[in-house]
This record gives sequence, C-alpha cells and structure tokens, in this order.
Amino acid sequence: MSFVDSILAGLSLVGNVEAFLSLFIGIIVGVIGGAIPGLSATMAVALTLPFTFAMAPINGILLLLGVYKGGIFGGSIPAILIKTPGTPASSATILDGYPMAEKGEAGKALGMALWASCTADFVSNMALIVFAGWLASFALNFGPPEFFALILFSLTIIAGVSGESLLRGALSAILGLLLATIGLDLVYGTNRFTFEDPNMMGGLNFIAVLIGLFAIPEIIAMAWHPEGHLGKARSLGKAWVTIPEYLRCLKSIIRGSLIGVFLGSIPGIGAAPSAFLSYSEARRTSKNKDNFGKGEIEGVAASEAGNNGVAGATLIPLLALGVPGDVITAIIIGAFMIHGLQPGPMMFVLNVDIIYGLFIGLIVSSFFLFIVGSVAIRGFRFVADIPKRILMPAVLILCIYGVFAVNNNIFDVGVMFVMGWVGYVMMRAHVPAAPFLIAFILGPLLEDNFRQSMLMSGSDPSILFRGPITWFFWTLTAITIFAIVRGTRRAAKLSKELQG
Repeated sequence: MSFVDSILAGLSLVGNVEAFLSLFIGIIVGVIGGAIPGLSATMAVALTLPFTFAMAPINGILLLLGVYKGGIFGGSIPAILIKTPGTPASSATILDGYPMAEKGEAGKALGMALWASCTADFVSNMALIVFAGWLASFALNFGPPEFFALILFSLTIIAGVSGESLLRGALSAILGLLLATIGLDLVYGTNRFTFEDPNMMGGLNFIAVLIGLFAIPEIIAMAWHPEGHLGKARSLGKAWVTIPEYLRCLKSIIRGSLIGVFLGSIPGIGAAPSAFLSYSEARRTSKNKDNFGKGEIEGVAASEAGNNGVAGATLIPLLALGVPGDVITAIIIGAFMIHGLQPGPMMFVLNVDIIYGLFIGLIVSSFFLFIVGSVAIRGFRFVADIPKRILMPAVLILCIYGVFAVNNNIFDVGVMFVMGWVGYVMMRAHVPAAPFLIAFILGPLLEDNFRQSMLMSGSDPSILFRGPITWFFWTLTAITIFAIVRGTRRAAKLSKELQG
C-alpha cells in the first residue's frame, strides 16, 4: 500500500463524527482528571478503559489517547494555582508556576503552560509519524549502562533546583535517595528498611510522597498560622501570554519538546524526568537563569514542553516494537489487545489503516487540546474566588481520596501525612523539596541500571563506558559539574566582594 493510500485508509476510519467526538471527550476527561490532585493521568486512563470495550477499535483508542494528553496538561492547573501537582509530570511546573501565581500572574503562567503543552504535543506527534522506525531502532541500543549514564546526567538537575544553597539541595537529594531504597531489593528481593511491615515491601507510594511533599505543607502552614492564610487563592490576573513572550520561550519549548521525544521513545523513562531535565537545560542556557524558581515564565514553558513532548513519543516503542513506553501506554496496549490488535512491526503490515488513523487523530488532538485547555483555564479561574479556609480543606479531601484510590490502601494516606510534616519542616528550614523529589524518582532507576550493569560485566566498572552513547552522557555530566563548581565559586567570590 502506497503512502497516499495509507493516509486515505486512515482517513476513512477517523473521518467521522464518532471518532473526533471520542478524541474530544477524552481530552476533556483527561484535563479534569489531571487537574484533580492525586488522580493522575494514569488513573484517568485506567478508569476510562472499560468504556472502550463496546466501541470501535479506533474510537476507543483515540478516547484513551485523548485522556492521556489532556491529563498531562491538566496537572499543571493545580500546580500553578494551589501548588499541588495534579500529576507527577507537573512537579517541575510548580517551581516557577506557583511563584508566578503569587505575583498575580497565574493566568500568564497557565497560558504559557497551554501554549508550551500544545506546541510540544504537536512536535511529539510529528516525531512519532516521521521518525517512529528510526527512533525505535535507536532506543534498542540502550542497555543498563546507557540508562545509568543518562540517569546520572539527569541527577545534575538537582543543582539547578537547589535554590540559593547547593548544600541544602544536596541534603534534600540525599534524603530522597535514602527513602527511595525502602522496599524489596530490585535484584535479590531482600527487604530494605521495611521494619517487617508488608505495606512497605513495595516501597513508598510515589503519589503519596509527591502530594505529601508539596500539597500538605501548605495546608499545615494554613492550620498553624490561619491569620496569614485567610485570603483567597491566587487570582489569574489580567495579564495573558503575549506573542513576544512566547517567542522568547520558543527555544526552550522546542528543546523541551525534543528532550521529551527522545526520552519518551525510550521505554520506562516517563514524563517527570523529562520535565525536570527540560527545566534544567532551560535554566542552564537562559539569560534569566537567576530568576528561575522565583517566577520565570520560561521555566513554566520548559517544564510543560518536557512533559508533553513525551506523550506522542511513548507510542513509538508501543507501535513499532509492541513495548509500552510508560505505564499509561501499558494500559493502552490492553485496549489494543481487547480489540484483537497486536502492536508491533506486523501492525504496520496488517493494520496500516489503524496506524494512519491514529496518526491523523493525534495531529487533530493538539488543536483539540488547545481549545479544551483554553476553556479549562477560564473555568478553573473560579478556584481563585474560593476563600482558602474553604479551598484548603477541599484540597485535603481530594488529596486523601487521590492517594487512597491509587492502591485502596490507608497506609498510603499515612505516608502522605508523614511526608507532609517532613515537607513542612523542610519548608520552614528553607530546604528545597524539588531535589528530594528528583532523587526519589531517579534513584531506583539509577540503582537498578547500575546493578544490572555490574551483573552483566561480572562487576567490571568499565562497562559503564562501553560505547559512544555512554561517553556522550558522561561528557555532558562532567561539563555540567564543572559549570556548577565554577558558578558556585564565582557567586561566592562576588558575595565576598559585595560584603567587602
């Protein structure tokens, strides 16, 4: 079948009201699900899956993809307005989104999040269509040593989100790495720091840690000092994103989109590391790097571009290899199989109409996301009219519900509250929470790939330098560390000169 015939075959599947309506409804459900703290895009997709059983295959899959894409963007709304990430991928958006909201620029932050999300989503979809085969084959070159080098480089992000004190940031990251070791050993299956409690054998639930670290401290602060928190949530403000502001951030958006495409095409990485890596690179190269973490719109753009750039790219290994790119695409594989479809190379031969139908639907989804996102921002602005004494208890209820609903386990709710007090102490001590979260996310991946590399080589560390991919990431790590040390020394020298 020729390329034109393939497009026409795909168009015949999606060129109807039912297909586009399924995609549109999916995006609406995803934005709402992503905006509810603790629910996450993953759970929204899982809850939607049963509704696809009676639908036509292409319509059911488009519905789930719409929920996926809407959920990733939706998480930025509470992250910016109430400092509570709706999804793990929105964690990096808090770093500059909430400070912008504190300055009365929540509308501008949400607008930039939407523009960056839609741009990155479109770039990711085009990369899926154009480079699916090539990127999938390149991802096959990644083994444990390559993953280890990549994740080690990603950990240098910690320096970029440590605030004014690199030492406090390092201490926060070390605490995150320590808590990430709780649970069964990934290689030998032995218990680590479980204290013989079966609830801890699977490790600390990520959603519980995430919400506890960011949302609960705000609620505790309000309860502790209610007189300082009786006002309303941050209003959207009158300002909106201007074309010059979008163009100023376009370089970071494109870079973040490409980072998302690259990491999304590698199974198992996910949107959260992509968002933090995109944010770190934007800060490293920005002319306004000192303003990052204090309400820099470029930071919001980079974070949202990084996490949304993953959405289309995770379908590359799914469609080309039959391997899910992340947890959400693992759920979507179930939808394929329920309808008698087997993702992988043969699908490009046996079901090419489905493939190109999905391609067409994904391109349209970027425009649907912009429409739904614009309405959602204006709808969620009413959050700003709710007094905090009412809003915060409502947020607390949503947090408890979201954490409990992940595993139907009250223990996770307890973890959330414990982490909330840890986060509150860190907030009072001016210890940044972002390095903790990054280390908690990347720590298990770093350890797992390091130990697998050692098992492969018989404990020969030279395997960590076995090829051009590993050398590339080791070089980037060395350059970044050198730049951090040099920047720290310059800052210390300038501080002494000013004091003198």
